[in-house]
Amino acid sequence: MTRISRPVAVFDLDNTLSGTAHRQHFLERRPRDWDGFFAAAPDDPPLAKGVELCLEAARECEIVYLTGRPERCRRDTVAWLAAQGLPEGRIHMRRDTDRRPARVTKLEILRRLGREREIRMLVDDDDLVCDAAEAAGFTVVRARWAVPSAELKDAQEREGRT
Repeated sequence: MTRISRPVAVFDLDNTLSGTAHRQHFLERRPRDWDGFFAAAPDDPPLAKGVELCLEAARECEIVYLTGRPERCRRDTVAWLAAQGLPEGRIHMRRDTDRRPARVTKLEILRRLGREREIRMLVDDDDLVCDAAEAAGFTVVRARWAVPSAELKDAQEREGRT
């Protein structure tokens, strides 16, 4: 198999490149307010460590963004990435109706990308995603620079929402 020479670095968004602490309160309600949670995403502050790592990786790699955000958030996501000065790159988002856990959806996309390209690394804050990617043989950088959210972790695994 011939691979394109430039490797790929794959970055998650929420709590990897963007801080979501200001919108966690939408997930603490019952029922959770997903519309409010995603509507507040354009106001996410950038996470310096994640942004720095992304810009550094872009020197040698094509950047690909892999997020559990639903497709309906694409326009806001593209604008946020541009506003932070992050590299342009393909953005893989969850179909609006896909409720599978992030560890399943993200690994599926990683494997697909890996068939055509060398995946230099995956950078993600979700331990279950990281564990699954490592078990599949991918190099993982665990984004531990954001304040973890139990509500977000539960939503990622049980509700397949982000």
